[in-house]
Amino acid sequence: VQLVESGGGLVQPGGSLRLSCAGSGFTFSSPYMTWVRQAPGKGPEWVAIISSDGSVTQYTPSVKGRFTVSRDNAKNTLYLQMNNLRPEDSALYYCQISGSDYRGQGTQVTVSS
Repeated sequence: VQLVESGGGLVQPGGSLRLSCAGSGFTFSSPYMTWVRQAPGKGPEWVAIISSDGSVTQYTPSVKGRFTVSRDNAKNTLYLQMNNLRPEDSALYYCQISGSDYRGQGTQVTVSS
């Protein structure tokens, strides 16, 4: 199983980023997938979860209305569109097969002026 995130970077408050997570080594279309973030000195926080076919999504309250999770099972790729970013969104973001220990190395998001 391999999960590789990309798309992070430095962005100003109010800006946008789209994260990607490419999966391989498993049937990508089967499991629910989760985006998780971890800020320095804090524990992991789940951000969004998406069902196998993408029809059901859930978000942690602090990102609802600003972030959108989606997936393209034909491309074995999970996405997180992040709009109206805030400094408190700064963290290492990684994707994870829901309910498992399989996760990627993460991509850093920094929101700062």
